[in-house]
Amino acid sequence: MKDFIAALPKAELHLHIEGSFEPELMFEIAQRNQIEIPYKTIDEVKKAYQFSCLQDFLDIYYAGAGVLIHERDFYDLAMAYYQKCYENNVIHTEIMFDPQTHTERGIAFETVINGLQKARLDAKEKWGINSLFIMSYLRHLSEESAFETLKQSLPYKDLITSVGLDSSEMGNPPTKFKNVFEASVKEGYIPVAHAGEEGPAEYIWEAIDILKVARIDHGNRCLEDENLVNEIVKRDLALTVCPLSNLELRNTDVMTNHPLKKLLDKGIKATVNSDDPAYFGGYMNANFEAVQEALDLSKEDIVTLVKNSFNYSFATDEQKRYYLEKVDEVIADFN
Repeated sequence: MKDFIAALPKAELHLHIEGSFEPELMFEIAQRNQIEIPYKTIDEVKKAYQFSCLQDFLDIYYAGAGVLIHERDFYDLAMAYYQKCYENNVIHTEIMFDPQTHTERGIAFETVINGLQKARLDAKEKWGINSLFIMSYLRHLSEESAFETLKQSLPYKDLITSVGLDSSEMGNPPTKFKNVFEASVKEGYIPVAHAGEEGPAEYIWEAIDILKVARIDHGNRCLEDENLVNEIVKRDLALTVCPLSNLELRNTDVMTNHPLKKLLDKGIKATVNSDDPAYFGGYMNANFEAVQEALDLSKEDIVTLVKNSFNYSFATDEQKRYYLEKVDEVIADFN
């Protein structure tokens, strides 16, 4: 199974680039930029990566992002992630980035997007990895702040495919961002949103009905509402599920209780993703291996998850056909 998972080409649909910031690189960039961080060694950073909830994680996530200042920093961050994609056989990835994490501390939007874009072009040339960008609004900030980010993004509209919604979910319902999502869609951005990770099933309803999302990020708690499950199936909405993240943030107590198999059994188009892999202990293959083992997933289940990721990606139809052919070639090799 491990070999089969490793051999399969994959798409990743839920990845925060700031959450792929490995301690070693964080240290290196902090020193390069002469920024003090509250850890003396890489081991100290790794020890800090123990979380009891989403907010614990976000606190260190934003502290880490504080060392990113120059275009080169964002380039290095993204290239390190693309290297992991290459190692994990991820051939298509849809990368979330949080402009406000950087603009709020005086870093220009242009610095962030230029660094990421240069890495995207180099990764395509070096490893053949296709990728696109999802600009995420921070839900703990105001809708006005999101509008400001939307405005800043417009000169780079051709580089950004989608808008998302992330950060502290509880107390920040999707409705809070109704107007900025409407405005973002008018600009041609495809809407997605985190919903039902820590927040209630009600937040998933809001993401669907009010933000009109094309895909739900996380969405695990939909299982608490049978009508919602039926609605997700009826509307053919995919869920971007993040198993190791769910375990680390205590949204799942043990992996054997992870809802992924239940979602598939109910006809929901679930996908597997790594979320913030530097913090949550694993990139794509590790996430697949963890759920496969814990939930005793069959080869057919793994293939379904992989094909869902390609089918519900924002790739072109032609790209999707090409990707799915590649998957079928691997399946044939293993039969």
